[in-house]
Amino acid sequence: MLVAGFPADAFGTNCYVVAAGPGEQCVVVDPGIGVIDRLDALLAEHRLHPAAVLLTHGHLDHTFSVAPVCGARGITAYVHPDDRELLADPTKALSMDLTQLFGGRLPYAEPEDVAELTDGTTLALAGLEITVDHAPGHTGGSVLFRLPGAGSPWEAEQICLSGDVLFAGSIGRTDLPGGSMPTMLTSLRDKILPLADDTVVLPGHGPETTIGRERATNPYLAEVAGMGGARPAAPTRGL
Repeated sequence: MLVAGFPADAFGTNCYVVAAGPGEQCVVVDPGIGVIDRLDALLAEHRLHPAAVLLTHGHLDHTFSVAPVCGARGITAYVHPDDRELLADPTKALSMDLTQLFGGRLPYAEPEDVAELTDGTTLALAGLEITVDHAPGHTGGSVLFRLPGAGSPWEAEQICLSGDVLFAGSIGRTDLPGGSMPTMLTSLRDKILPLADDTVVLPGHGPETTIGRERATNPYLAEVAGMGGARPAAPTRGL
């Protein structure tokens, strides 16, 4: 298996490509702002051919380049229906400050072909089997993508592309439109904590981690698990 990624120019949003191996079809996950040239170079380096774009959620820093990536290759973008409207109007999930910051400066287009993700289903794409877990809280349509990790660089039981649900040492912010801390805590309890400790987590921002490491050190997971300690401050990462 080939898994590679890089942070976007804006907000450090991680864009990933996942394939069964070099020279194969691949999926592109979360093509954000300013990623086109680096993504094209990465695809050329490994001789990869995108078959679909997967979106962990609808925030602009994860979706900005989805239309050009899909349009250039005639491929489908996958998003959860609860974030579907954000592909047409991403400002619906932005704070007033962020709306003023972007305020028409960034040209944005909705992809032509969009398919909706369903909780618990397994997608067969590019020779991969990718399980979808709906994990709202950061946005209403946030999802995790899980796939077997055998043959990956980590030889883990599984890999989890966590978007802005779980980071190394933190979680995604819940104060933007569509966010909810109680809902996020439920997602952490029901979708994150049951995962095996050796699951490799590839987050939407920051470095990779593992479920075991986060179970032992992440204060938000400690709160959900009822391990006591001071209540962590409100999370601030993510657009």
